[in-house]
Amino acid sequence: MSLESREEMVPDISQPRWTIWLSDHPLVVLGSVLVVLVLVTGVIEPNYLSVSGLRNTVLLAAPLGIMAGAQTILMLTGGIDLSVGMIATAAAYVAANQSPNGALIAITLGLLVGVAAGTVNGIGVGVFQVNPLIMTLAMSSILIGLFTALSFTVLQGSTTVNDFISTLGGGSFLGNRIPYNALVWTGVSLLIVYGLRYTGFGRLLYALGDNPVATRLAGVRSWQVLIVAYALAGLLAALAGILLAGRTGAVDLQLAVNFLLPSVAAAVIGGTSIFGGIGTYSGTVLGALILGVLATMLTFLNAGQAIQQIVYGSIVLGLAWLYARVTGVS
Repeated sequence: MSLESREEMVPDISQPRWTIWLSDHPLVVLGSVLVVLVLVTGVIEPNYLSVSGLRNTVLLAAPLGIMAGAQTILMLTGGIDLSVGMIATAAAYVAANQSPNGALIAITLGLLVGVAAGTVNGIGVGVFQVNPLIMTLAMSSILIGLFTALSFTVLQGSTTVNDFISTLGGGSFLGNRIPYNALVWTGVSLLIVYGLRYTGFGRLLYALGDNPVATRLAGVRSWQVLIVAYALAGLLAALAGILLAGRTGAVDLQLAVNFLLPSVAAAVIGGTSIFGGIGTYSGTVLGALILGVLATMLTFLNAGQAIQQIVYGSIVLGLAWLYARVTGVS
């Protein structure tokens, strides 16, 4: 055994024991950050620490968390989706257009739009080897142009959604305490967590992001995994868009565009590596909640749009840096 190999086997006793413990329990770091932000927001606006205040944060965080789930799945493979915002908007537009035909048809067709767009992304990335940034950016541009044109023709007047969708996206139960979209997010979260931890497909996502060459040499058809992954991401983005449409009660071409960067940020803050192979959706859920509380805090501070963007970006970078330093996740 070489000297270098023996040195690698020796634990770093100079590292404080508490940082080692935190490295093994990254969710504790995120949970602590979330609690601190909630308390600080409560100091700024005492009414925030109420059922109504926390409910509003969840209403915002749920669609963001679902969209961030799409990014988590793709980032585990070493990819990303810059079209999730427009896929969400497109799905919402179709759901609004079909709302007179009933909620089931509207939601189903809206979700199919997401699956179709995601599948095309997956074919481009997996089969034709197009860089994910380029492929998904091109898809976003195509959807912007397509739905801009359709909004003046086929989809003209499709700006309001079915009452059921409005209730699902913005309504609550148990005395206006728990949002319905939180139930949807909980169900989606359980499926994603289970899928990543306990299914063969989940293990393939991690393997593909960790070492794509070894995965291919092991006989895995990577292109098939990527197509399914991007189709799932499109499905999640579409679901988030429909929930957003329900929360606002109407749709426009800017509905979900501003959720693109936060969806990436939630995954990164949650510990998902942009280089692939590392991350959990549990962390992403906490990342989405952190960003939801942060957005509420900035609203209470009456920060202008420019200041909000500066503060928002600075805190996101700071949290990502702090998380990486404490947990050792890159």
